[in-house]
Amino acid sequence: MQVGEKAPEMLGRDENGQEIKLSDFNGRKLILYFYPKDSTSGCTAEACSLRDNYSALRKLGYVVVGVSVQDEKSHRRFIEKNQLPFPLIADTENRLVEQMGVWGEKSMCGRKYMGTFRTTFIINEEGVIEKVFLPKEIKTKTHAEQILDYIN
Repeated sequence: MQVGEKAPEMLGRDENGQEIKLSDFNGRKLILYFYPKDSTSGCTAEACSLRDNYSALRKLGYVVVGVSVQDEKSHRRFIEKNQLPFPLIADTENRLVEQMGVWGEKSMCGRKYMGTFRTTFIINEEGVIEKVFLPKEIKTKTHAEQILDYIN
């Protein structure tokens, strides 16, 4: 998905099995960030950056929702361990990652596998994508600052 397109209505289920829809955020701006895996160093750094800047993002009218393909139990542990104040969608059937175009072939140490490309979508009050941070642009340790620089 790209700038100018409307995000899908059905986002998925969070760490508690609660259904999350785009319409739940009507009138609010949404930071929908996709990350490869709970509790890995880069993903933890990114989540903690968003956690540490959460109040600043909220003051500007943004809500944060993370998405990865791990299950609800993994997400609950990740949230507890890092005291994350925002929900994480458990996209175990790869529906949202495929819809958003962030699922594909990756390679590490010569091994090819399918996985999630670290990507962040800034979505406006009408549900339209207004900015996409691509994998090569995202600096995990300072990602929230990147978003705040874009917003301001």
